[in-house]
Amino acid sequence: MPQNTKESRRRTRADGERTRQLILETAVRLATIEGLDGLSIGNLASAIGVSKSGVYAHFDSKEDLQLATVETARTLFIDVVVVPALEAEGLERLGALCESFLSYVEHRTLPGGCFFAAAAAELGGRPGPLKARVAENQTDWIALLTAAAEEAKARRQLLADTDVEILVFELNAIVIAANTGFILHDDPAIISRARAAIARVFATTTPA
Repeated sequence: MPQNTKESRRRTRADGERTRQLILETAVRLATIEGLDGLSIGNLASAIGVSKSGVYAHFDSKEDLQLATVETARTLFIDVVVVPALEAEGLERLGALCESFLSYVEHRTLPGGCFFAAAAAELGGRPGPLKARVAENQTDWIALLTAAAEEAKARRQLLADTDVEILVFELNAIVIAANTGFILHDDPAIISRARAAIARVFATTTPA
């Protein structure tokens, strides 16, 4: 096979991968506003300036597009929220995870706030693979918070009688409430109040 033909195929494949990634990144942003059900080939094609057939070529069905969108949102969440906090350990990591989440919302990483908070509200009453994948992401997030809290407790950075499950529930409730309030009211003070609430939770669960 001529070398230029191989190179042409590699370029075509690379161009296709870039187009698919652009479609999915756009889908993640749109889904936080219009919902996963609101995603359409036409809207995506218009948003990125390609033909409908150019979008159709990358996905077998709407559900295939939706599931791929969830996976792209998960990768973004890990990169923006989780990875920066992993440099810390114990109580510092627990606080860093909460702060990363608040910054993710405050800096409008996505126009409709946390993708998974929006998706959970949309899909909570509907069984199926989309709900299962969104629920799995929430489970992983809670497990990450729990692991950091348990490590903090083992290091005696938390009081011995701290109920880790309740602590994690409170912290997660604060950041989710902050996301909802900030998106609804566009009020930075809500993020500040969330930070103060988290500080208060830590003040009641850490040694003097």
